[in-house]
Amino acid sequence: MRPSVFADAWEGLRRNKSIAVSVILVTMISLYLLGVGLLAQRQVDQMKGYWYDRVQVSVYMCTATSSQPNCSGGAATQDQKDSVAAQLEEMKPLVKQVYYESEEEAFERFKQDYENSPLASNIRVGDIPPSYRVQLSDPEKFDTVASAFEGAPGVASVPNLREVFAPLFRAINIITAVMIGLAALTLISAVLLMATTIRQAAFTRRREIAIMKLVGASNRMIRTPFIIETVASGLIGAVMAIGLLWVSAWTLFDKYLLTQQGSGTAFISSADVWIIAPFLLVGVVLLAVGTSTVTLWRYLRV
Repeated sequence: MRPSVFADAWEGLRRNKSIAVSVILVTMISLYLLGVGLLAQRQVDQMKGYWYDRVQVSVYMCTATSSQPNCSGGAATQDQKDSVAAQLEEMKPLVKQVYYESEEEAFERFKQDYENSPLASNIRVGDIPPSYRVQLSDPEKFDTVASAFEGAPGVASVPNLREVFAPLFRAINIITAVMIGLAALTLISAVLLMATTIRQAAFTRRREIAIMKLVGASNRMIRTPFIIETVASGLIGAVMAIGLLWVSAWTLFDKYLLTQQGSGTAFISSADVWIIAPFLLVGVVLLAVGTSTVTLWRYLRV
């Protein structure tokens, strides 16, 4: 490609720098919002994988202070605990792994998880009931296992971990949808600004275009500088959006959440930005090329 093509593109950006800056900023905002939505969805997926791949079923046993109707007879006896353990053993291979957590172990785990919370000082041994924590080979079969123990002698409750976290995941999914919706609106604005930039650039260079057509310049040669201008503006906006996403993710996840919660948490990190970055870059290039092509065909008829 001749150097003059890039020179023409640079001249076009210089002449219409105010609109070009507008395209860059609107593209940055729209891709940032889109990136936030994509990162939020990755967070949901990672949290689901983190929690759902661990304990899908917890069979809580009765204690002397349990208020559930099934615990009116007092704390679960050793025979009742052994019966639950035997039933779980019979459910293999559906039951992948079983871990019994005593009241003391539950208390120690709670203190470790909430060591910086005032709740830790208000919990005593026995406040958290003993339980069989069950990992399933197929998490979708929760009802099969839960129904076998609900109402069983000595069993206080069988909560569904998915139902516990469902409101949180639902809220994040709503936020994701809102972010992607806002991104779609701002992307439309970016497309309209790109089209305006191309039309104005074409108008200011109408004499040059006419001369190029008279001397036999190809349609591609005429279109290329405009396409380069639009792609350049879009890419600058995309790079700025990716940089802003990385700073946001690093500040929120790497610096704050991961250091506060420890390495065993189910959070994404700033590294996830580089996973979605290629999609943002390729997307903005396709958007810019498509907008340029349609606008030039519609308004220049070259």
